[in-house]
Amino acid sequence: MKILLLEDDIILAEIISEYLIKNNFIVSITYDGYEAEELIYSEQFDLLLLDINVPNISGLSIANKIRSNGLLMPIIFISSSICLDDFKKAYQYGANDFIRKPFSLEELLIRINYIKEKFFIESTKVIKLTNDIKFNFRTMSIEKETKNISLPKKEAEILKYFLLNKNRIISINELILNIWGYEAEPSIATIRTYIKNIRKHIDKDSFETIKGLGYILKI
Repeated sequence: MKILLLEDDIILAEIISEYLIKNNFIVSITYDGYEAEELIYSEQFDLLLLDINVPNISGLSIANKIRSNGLLMPIIFISSSICLDDFKKAYQYGANDFIRKPFSLEELLIRINYIKEKFFIESTKVIKLTNDIKFNFRTMSIEKETKNISLPKKEAEILKYFLLNKNRIISINELILNIWGYEAEPSIATIRTYIKNIRKHIDKDSFETIKGLGYILKI
């Protein structure tokens, strides 16, 4: 699990990072809002740990911007702010959790592991698509009756994304932002081909095209 930690207290950032690394997480530290924003768009993170009051761009502004741009990776705010308005804005801007300083490292770990399980990050969980079709989050493959079907990397990531956002319309632009990030942007035709290939392995009626808007997975 790859985590971005935005914390301008250098000592605290090092303490948090060392603890998380010991618990088998990959951690990138940044002390500045500008740098954090650049990293978010240049790399792919499973979780953002954002302080609010940091130099240049606040954690709240970063969250608001990336959510407005369609990026949906989970966010935990870590802040000493006791301002109710900050707390309210954090959730308005898409926070998944909020932890006030000072906090114990064990509490932070519990919250991270909850996010990890909820979003099936590095999960061994198997999700049922139909009675005889399942998706394995660990192997990123489809289990169909007695067969195990390995999917190409991007097709597996697309199916996983739809499963994490089931029963919600997903646009092609949202897929590009959340799966490709700053990689070379695929063509619309390429994404349609990926989805067409996925449909061959699952119940076609559950993967619906919403004209002019995108696609929805109904399970």
